[in-house]
Amino acid sequence: MPGKAKATKSIQERVWHDTSWVVSRGVLKRRRGRPENVKPLFLVVGEKLPFASIDAVGKQVGQRIGSRSGVYVAQDSMGYARYIGRGKIFTRLKEARKNRAHMLVYYSFYVLKSSTHRREIESMLIRAAGPLLEFNTRKRRANIEPGDVYDFEAGTQFFVRSRNRGRKPA
Repeated sequence: MPGKAKATKSIQERVWHDTSWVVSRGVLKRRRGRPENVKPLFLVVGEKLPFASIDAVGKQVGQRIGSRSGVYVAQDSMGYARYIGRGKIFTRLKEARKNRAHMLVYYSFYVLKSSTHRREIESMLIRAAGPLLEFNTRKRRANIEPGDVYDFEAGTQFFVRSRNRGRKPA
């Protein structure tokens, strides 16, 4: 929206670094004009962090908020999502990295204020990532496919497409 000021980043400390990357912890501060009654969806986010930082970041998240559960994405060297899931973020990401060390370079994670919509966010990310994903066997059995409205919470209004079973248009 034009005219709205963005939040400002306040870096609080360096969490991890190597010769190429620095991972810092901080908080977004509201600017003037932002309503205080707008509540954030996420407690903590980390996007496209190098896998080498996972232990340091996981430790910080555990110390700061206690919860290490949420939605996570493992990405290849180009930043494309290759593995998406929900649950114990750092445990599952380390497991995915161990099984696909040649492919996974970065990770992103999202710790939600409430776990109520964790499944919906995971499903939305899976749909957006498309065919590049490698599913574990549990996800294959779950039959998560684009257009499956049953992945959303009851009470959600939706639009769905279906094939026209009648005469084909001329």
